[in-house]
Amino acid sequence: MAGGLSIAVLVDNTVNRRGLLAEHGLAFWLEWGGRRILFDTGQGMALAHNAKRLGIDLSSVNDVVLSHGHYDHSGGLLAALPEFKAAAVYADREAFCDRFVRDPQTGVRSVRSPIKSFEWLTPRVGRVVRTGEGPVDLGDGIRLTGRISRQNGFEDAGGAFYLDSACTRPDGIVDDQALYAETDRGVVVLLGCAHAGVVNTLDFIWAATGRSRIYAVIGGMHLSNASEFRMRQTIRRLRDLDVQRVGLAHCTGFSAMARLNHELPNRCFPCVAGTRIQLEAGLE
Repeated sequence: MAGGLSIAVLVDNTVNRRGLLAEHGLAFWLEWGGRRILFDTGQGMALAHNAKRLGIDLSSVNDVVLSHGHYDHSGGLLAALPEFKAAAVYADREAFCDRFVRDPQTGVRSVRSPIKSFEWLTPRVGRVVRTGEGPVDLGDGIRLTGRISRQNGFEDAGGAFYLDSACTRPDGIVDDQALYAETDRGVVVLLGCAHAGVVNTLDFIWAATGRSRIYAVIGGMHLSNASEFRMRQTIRRLRDLDVQRVGLAHCTGFSAMARLNHELPNRCFPCVAGTRIQLEAGLE
């Protein structure tokens, strides 16, 4: 694809320059040829501000993709709805349900999306696409995984997530999906939180692309509470697939980031708000 793949991090827990806002959340802006895609939207406090500071016009977006229905990935969609009147919005059919997390320090709290429902969203954007099983083709070699099959026994959703406030119905976050682009260097994968597991996600994409080379994996990996065995298996799979670039963001966890940097030297980089990735020119 002429012009290559350009990625800007609009929202992350941290920033790399003055004038940008940090929040617990994630949002990526992709440009490939004349196509513009927003993958996740953060909580909503930083998206529009950071886009303006980085010279990105949100109203020019073609597609808005939600990796899953948590507030820190979908809140910006509500906050910036006027910018998305002509955009197609992609989200799993279960993305807008009630969701809770049980935290030992803060107790039980809601983490659901502020978007009420698909019926509420549909008249407010250009088009709504409900994803589910099977990859979804966005065109130009860019696809969503849809729901990711969970084949191994060592990855879980990454936390104490539930579908009810009484915490009796575990939430496996089945709506978790990733985006991948097939480039000349190999497949570039964007993760929201990888609630399906990094290894499950990469294995799913590896199979879906006919075992194509995976060049880069970028985003949140939800490894803060990962066991030693899970960490070893994750690192081993990244090595086996010979992933060249690993962008560490959002919910990966500081200790996991340090471990990945140590085990995969010269491959990992901090993927904070303000980071720009140009495939042909390397990493900034």
